[in-house]
Amino acid sequence: MFSRLVFGLGLLSATALVHPVFAGDARTLQIFVSKSNQTLAVYDGTEVIATSKVSTGKPGHTTPSGIFSVIEKKKYHESNIYSAAPMPFMQRLTWSGIALHESNSVPRYPASHGCVRLPSAFAKELYKMTAMGVPVVITDGEVTPRPIDHPALFHPQAPEPAPLLSDVELRPTIGQVPVQVAMNETAMPRLQVQPIVAPVNDEPIRILITRRSERETIMDLQTLLADLGFAVGNPDGLLGPATVQAIADFKSQHPLAPGNDKSLISDTLIDAVYAAAGKSGPPNGVLLVRQGFRPVFTAPVTISDPGLALGTHFLTASAVDFENGTASWMGVTLANNLSRQTMKRLGITGLESSIISGTPIANALSRVDIPDDTRKKIDGMLTAGSTITISDTGIGTETGVGTDFITVTH
Repeated sequence: MFSRLVFGLGLLSATALVHPVFAGDARTLQIFVSKSNQTLAVYDGTEVIATSKVSTGKPGHTTPSGIFSVIEKKKYHESNIYSAAPMPFMQRLTWSGIALHESNSVPRYPASHGCVRLPSAFAKELYKMTAMGVPVVITDGEVTPRPIDHPALFHPQAPEPAPLLSDVELRPTIGQVPVQVAMNETAMPRLQVQPIVAPVNDEPIRILITRRSERETIMDLQTLLADLGFAVGNPDGLLGPATVQAIADFKSQHPLAPGNDKSLISDTLIDAVYAAAGKSGPPNGVLLVRQGFRPVFTAPVTISDPGLALGTHFLTASAVDFENGTASWMGVTLANNLSRQTMKRLGITGLESSIISGTPIANALSRVDIPDDTRKKIDGMLTAGSTITISDTGIGTETGVGTDFITVTH
């Protein structure tokens, strides 16, 4: 049964509707902050369980929009940027200084130095409800998570069916005595199908699907050059002296056709190295997985129509049924703010209209081809609260040690 906690803050009151289980298992919670409305809503699935007014960053100190998570919690914290200003019930979103925290001044218009200010009573209650890693989505306009059903979404692996009797290997005969199998149709025991066992590490996983960065392209190039016998040193994605020399040595042995691209890492060079290594060509997308704020693995994916933007989308698994091999997903689409420079760097020639209308998440998922072995690996790790971020812009600069994937959109 729901219990209602109403905090007396007049017409701008902060109200929380909290079910007792949420305090004990907060892994499916999501926090959404609307800068245009100056409001915060806590969701469990598609249900709003808590709301509050907020104050975000004022002009010159704007709160960034994007996809974050709680990476640190402190009941009392002092700002190391703004003269040790008190930040009680602090829930950190970035190591660069953005957080949710209690304040005595929440006028419901932008007033902070970048953080999201919360009324005192609500900040305390929210602090109790959340766990480390709870997703926090900050947007300019209000967004609402909706159920998403798409064949490309992950789910637990279905149980293997029980073997039929015809599939059972019998023991060989001993000597001349034939092996006899007793059959009794009325008393034959039924073979039980074992349900899927939940992963040993049941922390939610964080998945990022994005375009490959220049560094990943260089790392692959270094690896292939090393396989071809050129000394590149340790593949690190950086154009150090050894890599530059290895490229020059490769070109001397494999003269490149003249082209318009005069850069060191040109498409012509990449195609030539892949051809020399017997490879069809580099993938244009990448899937990365984190768990417990740590990188787990990276795998290539293929993005169809790469000249069109994917958009920015965020999905959460609200229910994972290991017995039946199913999962329920919810998702939102964030405004896609790509500068001309970013579009040029990523090779995007147009912002597809379907990323802001129709079924943008389904459209993006349909354009990403994930190898079967990668899909099976993720299916085996999936737990409730696992998330997927789809983005054009790669790993954000805020992503690092002790964070989930952080995607800043504005």
